[in-house]
Amino acid sequence: MFSWHSLGALIIVEGTMDQHKYASVLADHVHPYMRIIFPQNDGIYQQDNARCHTARSVCAWFEEHQDEFTVLPWPAISPDLNQIENLWDHLDRVVRAMDPQPRNLAQLTTALESAWLNIPVNTFRNLIDSLHARLAAVRSAKGGYSGF
Repeated sequence: MFSWHSLGALIIVEGTMDQHKYASVLADHVHPYMRIIFPQNDGIYQQDNARCHTARSVCAWFEEHQDEFTVLPWPAISPDLNQIENLWDHLDRVVRAMDPQPRNLAQLTTALESAWLNIPVNTFRNLIDSLHARLAAVRSAKGGYSGF
């Protein structure tokens, strides 16, 4: 998770993300991060429409915390708009360029955490600042591929 102000922690989840694991991530990581970064309760949380994000229990959690931050409504298919995808690409490139390559899960976790902590401030700030241009490009492409 990240904002214009800072990178949050990289949350490594074992196995497949489901509504229960996602609820734990929200309660244990997202909520505290949002309270610190947005003490005036003016933060906006972005997520896609993955099944675990739209589960009834997760929607209920967001309802319970609606006074603390806003969940950005998200179109059904929107890969061009989701800035976190750019950070995942960045991590992928950094880890693939490592020599030697991570050989097990522990080494991969360490490599990912190191790559995450070394993302330059300009990288995530530029991603946040690019949202208006992304929206304009998607509108110009009539919802199709925008190049982002």
